[in-house]
Amino acid sequence: MYIQRRFPFKSLIYWTKRELIFFIVLAVIATILFELFNIKWLQIPFTPVGLVGTAVAFMIGFQNNAAYDRIWEARKIWGGIVNNSRTLIITVKDSFYIHNPDVREEEKDELRVITNRHIAWLNALRYAMRTKKSWETSYKSEDSNENQYWVTPEHITPIEEELKCYLSEKEFEYVMSKDNKPNAIISLQSEHFRKLTNEKKFWDFTLLRLQKLLEELTALQGKSERIKNFPYPKQYGSIGYHFVHIFMWLLPLAIIPTFSKMGAGLEETNPFISDYFVWLNIPFTVIVIWVFNTMLRIGLAGENPFEGSPNDVPISTISRGISRDILQIIDEEENKIPAQYEQVNHIQM
Repeated sequence: MYIQRRFPFKSLIYWTKRELIFFIVLAVIATILFELFNIKWLQIPFTPVGLVGTAVAFMIGFQNNAAYDRIWEARKIWGGIVNNSRTLIITVKDSFYIHNPDVREEEKDELRVITNRHIAWLNALRYAMRTKKSWETSYKSEDSNENQYWVTPEHITPIEEELKCYLSEKEFEYVMSKDNKPNAIISLQSEHFRKLTNEKKFWDFTLLRLQKLLEELTALQGKSERIKNFPYPKQYGSIGYHFVHIFMWLLPLAIIPTFSKMGAGLEETNPFISDYFVWLNIPFTVIVIWVFNTMLRIGLAGENPFEGSPNDVPISTISRGISRDILQIIDEEENKIPAQYEQVNHIQM
């Protein structure tokens, strides 16, 4: 899915509200222990903490760049699927060279079967991409009022319902018996092209062209499966996570003494401000920790571009858009063309 509009700052706050509350509590407790309970040994020099923060910033930047590369590659793959899908159906439509009126309806039926089978392939592929992997984040809402925030069609409608209306009964049983359903559908498509060529409805050169398009679609499917089935290396993700948390616990111990010294320097000119200046560390501490933690979460959320978060590649919308395009190419009746998925809260699914 993909959020259409600019991500509002208040949504970012809501997204990290639990961590934000924890950061505030952490900063307040550390300040109370230092100032009210006079535990002055609860401090460390700022320089080593600054060095840790620099290392963490580099690590998070690397992680976010890698996550963005995965998302962008996934989007390019599905962009290729869009282009090759349209080309495939246009090529099939214009490749029949028997055009006398007696067989024209037969050609239309063959074209409709091929188009429907390709839609089944698109649906099977998007369902495969939405399959939950053990390393992926679960995006089920923890707030009952949030259940309607977004929803993925693959988590509502079973794959059987999506495939059955586009495949014959025999083909449906064959496809459902296979582990890799998109691959099985491509195989059926290839067999059908060979059959039409043997019946002299396609030129041999047309078959070569169509086989090349199927080869490209299979390659794009494999690239999509590669991203889905190979997670972002956990040694990089886990190191960034642990480094941020180390920095988070060290930062208050370095900032609080710094603000305390700054307050002491104001004692002669502003004694009132001097007495309470140390408490101003709380918002600054929280802001710094929140920024690092939010950047970490952005990287973690982008590692798996097909799992179904609001900022993932909108493969459901893309697949439905392709289906509508190719059905219109073959002049299908409007009432038989499925409607595009509606956006929920400006989110493409």
